[in-house]
Amino acid sequence: MLKRIGLTMRWLILAVVAGSTLASKLTPPVLPLIVRNPYLSTWLGDARQPPWHEWPMFWTGERIGFSIMASVPGSDKVYPLLGRPQDSLSLDTHPEYNVSFPEYLGAQFDASTTNFTYLIPAPQSLSKSKKPVELTLSFLSPITPTSTLRQSIPASYMTVHVKGSFNINLYVDLNGQWVSGNRGSQIMWELAHQQLGKSDKGLKTWQIRRETELLLSEERDQAEWGTLHFTGPSDLRYEAGTSGIVRPRFARTGTLQNEIDDEFRGIMEDEPIFAFSKSFKLNSSTSDSTPATDSVMFSIALIQNPVAQFAAARGLTFMRPLWASWFSSVRDLLDFHYLDYDTAASLATNYSAQLAIDAYKSGSDDYVDIVALTARQVMGATVFAGTPDDPILFMKEISSNGNFQTIDVIFPSFPFFLYTNPRWLAYLLEPLIEHMLSGQYPNKYAMHDLGYHFPNATGHADGRDEYMPVEECGNILIMGLALVNSLIYDTGAAAGSVWSNPGSSHFDPNPATSAFSLNNLETRDGVFGLDDSWGGSTKGLKQAKKWVTKSYRLWKQWTSYLIEFSLRPHFQLSTDDFAGPLQLQTNLALKGILGIKAMSQISETVDNKEDHKHYKNISETYVSKWEEYGISRDGSHAKLAYHWYGSWTTLYNLYADTLLCFHLEGTSSAASSPIQRNTQQKPLTPSDSNPHEPASPKTGFVPRNVYKIQSTWYDAVRQTYGLPLDSRHLYTKSDWESFAAAVTSKTVRRDILQSVAKWVNETTTDRPLTDLYETEGTGGWPGAHFMARPVTGGHFAFLTLEKACGGKAMDGLAFLDEPEEKEVEEIENLEL
Repeated sequence: MLKRIGLTMRWLILAVVAGSTLASKLTPPVLPLIVRNPYLSTWLGDARQPPWHEWPMFWTGERIGFSIMASVPGSDKVYPLLGRPQDSLSLDTHPEYNVSFPEYLGAQFDASTTNFTYLIPAPQSLSKSKKPVELTLSFLSPITPTSTLRQSIPASYMTVHVKGSFNINLYVDLNGQWVSGNRGSQIMWELAHQQLGKSDKGLKTWQIRRETELLLSEERDQAEWGTLHFTGPSDLRYEAGTSGIVRPRFARTGTLQNEIDDEFRGIMEDEPIFAFSKSFKLNSSTSDSTPATDSVMFSIALIQNPVAQFAAARGLTFMRPLWASWFSSVRDLLDFHYLDYDTAASLATNYSAQLAIDAYKSGSDDYVDIVALTARQVMGATVFAGTPDDPILFMKEISSNGNFQTIDVIFPSFPFFLYTNPRWLAYLLEPLIEHMLSGQYPNKYAMHDLGYHFPNATGHADGRDEYMPVEECGNILIMGLALVNSLIYDTGAAAGSVWSNPGSSHFDPNPATSAFSLNNLETRDGVFGLDDSWGGSTKGLKQAKKWVTKSYRLWKQWTSYLIEFSLRPHFQLSTDDFAGPLQLQTNLALKGILGIKAMSQISETVDNKEDHKHYKNISETYVSKWEEYGISRDGSHAKLAYHWYGSWTTLYNLYADTLLCFHLEGTSSAASSPIQRNTQQKPLTPSDSNPHEPASPKTGFVPRNVYKIQSTWYDAVRQTYGLPLDSRHLYTKSDWESFAAAVTSKTVRRDILQSVAKWVNETTTDRPLTDLYETEGTGGWPGAHFMARPVTGGHFAFLTLEKACGGKAMDGLAFLDEPEEKEVEEIENLEL
């Protein structure tokens, strides 16, 4: 019976998520519209209000021109749907129309899609029994974990669906603010027409760019180079002209003039806009019971080449977009993307459906919406570059300082990548490893970032990047082992990502290519351009060995630094640099010790038994000392710093102990884990009871008691909107909350996630989800205004643990839900 209920629930979730009406419940302050990379990033602000309440915005909050209207033939009504086109209409001194507003049914979203649905009433000239036309604006920025090719395309879709029994005219425009952060920039535009193969169908594309492009430059975080392509089908009418003329004329006539104002000028100089219109003929239906349906699809792309410059091993290099390896021209790329809508939507729906199924297991229904909101935000900070031989994924540290490829920004985001497609995590780490391996970074510890500001990864030849040595060494070692572990599984059910197993098991031994090349794209079930399998069986072992061997000396170098400096970290920053430097940080020390432990298993990947033994012994000794130093005198919680009595901290780095399966050592689950290695190594310090005998195997690496006391402590200090970061302030970071919640009892995890959901519904922040906010008051910013950052990938921490250790990771935390002996006695006494 339970099995049948489980299957029914699975199909119910699939039906809800894959259907035309998405099942989201949360009401975030901002929703993603067109979000593909740091420069193609358009959002709807004030999203708790109707979409015509504010102009859409770039992730910084800068408003941009993007408006949609509808009108009804035979009526004098015009209906704003998105943006504020009514601002232009109000300038018309002799209007022949009335601005009205439709009935707004609300927004729904999943991991790739945001939908807005409206009802437009029938005109008075028609029968009063005529039902309203239902109109939906659907924005799709697809997350496609089985197709890196599709994920690399810097373009999104917008589809307008209509359903009803009377005609509707649609109007869409955008302006030059999409291609520059400077309103005074001079821009150019043209309309391109192209046929699709030998058919009579074609496309029309507005192409807009700066008149003088500033290569690899930004203004207010927007790119000052690249061309925006706004595409629709060839039967659309079009017009380019002044906003105060084009919009009112559509409102009067219900159509556009097929004219192009060719007087190039500044973005806000007689604001030029670029518009399409379409007339939907829905009145052929003879009965309201069988309304007609129709739709039109647009694509919006920002094409840049190069996408960045990178201090690679061969020197400073202009980096081509990855898509350019598969498409010989921009036109070929855009045609493919437009025609690929059904496939891209299907792959994205599959991802969203599986995400919902997995997220429901957290115990918090609202967690589904939290991770769905997160996905596009994470990928919206990235750009694919390189070649199929050596793919690279670049990341911008959005909003906090714009650094390029920051390790401690990749680290909080990496649960998203492990869950979605681990190869993308490998592509994030690759440029860091290549740069440091080439000798361009002088320090012995791992670098903080590849460059002060995206898109220029010029390195730090002087070694004066932000000083977080223990933080970054621990981060990259933990991620390194997590990546290795994701490759090693026996069956698809044991894979760390649902989307890892499909595809060829062919291994490329060529040392000149990446261990994770994209040279073997496949066609499966008629779908072109799918990735081959990620690891698995002997292929995974070979891939892991090829990857680690190439850079093994770096892994050892970083571990040596941790051996010297992680147990008692000196005065330095952790990733939470906004909180300032501090010595002897308990949480930071744990990260470093876990990094050393990770290296003991990385060394096994290349069959280095001596290094394995060496690093394992040291880590075992360190973790014992760490517990002595870092836990409060009454044993109730971890201190913020060893010497700071009365303090406490969210011990979010404990998450890595579980993710890397260290917590399974000495348990029955360890024996069945496909990534389990030798766990019976004698510690450096023998047993006190008999120094001549090996210590008896213990359960786990970090003692279970640490998990228990932290879970209990979090429940005690949780506030209205979540779990504060530490005892110094009431602010929190949602990524670290998620890390911490993933390794607590089911009840505590549910309560923390529900607090985060409450914050999403009530926060006064008005930008794409911040990760740094106050847990009391209005849930606003504590000072620093973080927004749209990819670190929210940490929200996937629980999802990643569900799949980790061959699916056994969460089983290893079952002890957190077992009652204490005292509780058992009380229950037994009650029963008596």
